[in-house]
Amino acid sequence: MCTGDMLNASLIVEDQAANMQLLEQTKEANFMVSNAEILNANILIVDDQDANVQLLEQLLHEAGYTRVASTTNPGEVCTLHHKNQYDLILLDLQMPGMDGFQVMEGLKENTADDYLPVLVITAQPDHKLHALQAGAKDFISKPFDLLEVKTRIHNMLEVRLLYKKLENYSKVLERTVEERTAELRESEARYRSLTELASDWYWEQDENMNFTKVSGPVLEMLGIQGDALAAEPGNTQSAGWNEAERKVLQAKIAARQPFLDFAFSRTNADGSQETFRVSGEPVFNQSSHFIGYRGIGVKLAAKK
Repeated sequence: MCTGDMLNASLIVEDQAANMQLLEQTKEANFMVSNAEILNANILIVDDQDANVQLLEQLLHEAGYTRVASTTNPGEVCTLHHKNQYDLILLDLQMPGMDGFQVMEGLKENTADDYLPVLVITAQPDHKLHALQAGAKDFISKPFDLLEVKTRIHNMLEVRLLYKKLENYSKVLERTVEERTAELRESEARYRSLTELASDWYWEQDENMNFTKVSGPVLEMLGIQGDALAAEPGNTQSAGWNEAERKVLQAKIAARQPFLDFAFSRTNADGSQETFRVSGEPVFNQSSHFIGYRGIGVKLAAKK
């Protein structure tokens, strides 16, 4: 096998592997392409020879394809594709004035779609590799083998329509995620607003239990610079915190348990006692990964 044939075969294998990956993705998304959808695909035939155009039109119509257009003017292809968004362009490579390679370059420059739905037609074996490198997805050799032509057209249309479905599915999924994210942010804002009204302060901690958001003087009220739940024992005692209560609360948090109206108290230097009622819950992301705590606190009346 010569070097050109080896490269040609390599490109075909790469395309086949990409097509198989696409098929697997669409199966996972639980949608496929029906035969009716393939026969309703939008097809353009581009060839400067009327006889070739008529032959291909007849073949496609007899196979059941219903949307087949044609042109013998390669200069019209980009405009026609921009207007009609063809699912498949059957493109002859050897045409006067503007050959198929120039047409493909024009299509790549004038379309936002990364997928170039071109199946080239050529009688020159050495043009096949060049065409695949230029972006064509497959080729048909002249003189036509009618069974091969129908098979390659059907297979390429199936891949093309699957690609479009997957692309549309990704866009819908992206919009759904954006909408859900906006809803969650709105819900979070309402939650914070309500908790601020219903409590003295609102708090959030990250997965390492560091404070990330505080509404109200929570750090001042707890009397510790930094994380009140991770204070050193010496600091805890000097601040007057009840060490037994702290250990119970630490155990709940270490077990990632929710807690409601937990009493957390301290004795001030003047002998007065302050009690805080704290409620919190663990927070998990969409992957069920623990990302911290959030909750509310209320300061109860001081006791002498």
